[in-house]
Amino acid sequence: MADFTLPVLDLSELDGGPDAARRFRDALRAATHEVGFFYLTGHGVPAQLQRRLLEAARAFFALPEAAKLAIENVKSPQFRGYTRVGGERTQGAVDWREQIDVGPERPAVTDPDAADYWRLEGPNLWPEELPELRVVLTEWEELLRGIAGRLLRAWAESLGAPADAFDPAFGEHPSTLIKVVRYPGRDEPTPQQGVGAHKDAGVLTLLWVEPGKGGLQVEKDGEWIDAPPLPGAFVVNIGELLEYASDGYLKATVHRVVSPRAGEERISIPFFYNTALDKAIPLLELPPALAAQARGVTRDPSNPISGVLGENALKSRLRAHPDVAAIHHADLLAKHTVATTPGA
Repeated sequence: MADFTLPVLDLSELDGGPDAARRFRDALRAATHEVGFFYLTGHGVPAQLQRRLLEAARAFFALPEAAKLAIENVKSPQFRGYTRVGGERTQGAVDWREQIDVGPERPAVTDPDAADYWRLEGPNLWPEELPELRVVLTEWEELLRGIAGRLLRAWAESLGAPADAFDPAFGEHPSTLIKVVRYPGRDEPTPQQGVGAHKDAGVLTLLWVEPGKGGLQVEKDGEWIDAPPLPGAFVVNIGELLEYASDGYLKATVHRVVSPRAGEERISIPFFYNTALDKAIPLLELPPALAAQARGVTRDPSNPISGVLGENALKSRLRAHPDVAAIHHADLLAKHTVATTPGA
């Protein structure tokens, strides 16, 4: 297992004619049935944009503490903005990282009769001192939405469904989230939690990692496998909603990040692409040969999966950010049993 590496898929094969596209779809299905993670090359995101993104991220984390705290997420009912080191939890344990969360730039929902999860819809918090961050993240989000859409159409076809099978669940307003994350080094004799072991709750994640910086580990057959960045590639993994849609044929995989050593740091930028908050992911009818290999959805009695993204997303945010929840959503804590349930 020490020699195991994640599969590498080339998205440009989808433009290489029917045979190349079929090979890509087969490899995509195999990678996410067997591992749940893979590297994606051939995605077309310019190297210059990747450099601008890294420079903007470093510039943000280099801002004075007061500038970052001016947009701290405790000021956002939508859980947007800056989270200081130690301000987020996974499975109830503190993650050692700082970050800024950016979602779709939309007005807040003020209808008192709206479902609870509509509280996640609203504006972002941006640092006044660094306008370039908003510019580059807007470009990044647009490009990655296109890549994610192409992958979803390829997944649908690879599972025997029409290419547009997932489209109604996303519509004009998919739910996206970008986290710009800095993992500071820690002077500890054993690896420490940068972010704790977890599965992503949504549909799919495109992760960009600062070149040369390891730390991501993927669980396979009970062991932790290192997944260092591959030059120019994204790390892609599926979330629990694709596992749900395929009755467990596709696999949402547990992963974690180990903190860098003292004197080092690591920048990573995950992009989460999900259905609209109020839409249910369709349950695919798999061909018999694939259905026979479907393992069923992993069940956690303390954290049941809903087919509607908003219900999962709200629960996850309330648990991960109890300070924001207490300030803005105290009325939901008992309703969603957040106070007595480990963080997601």
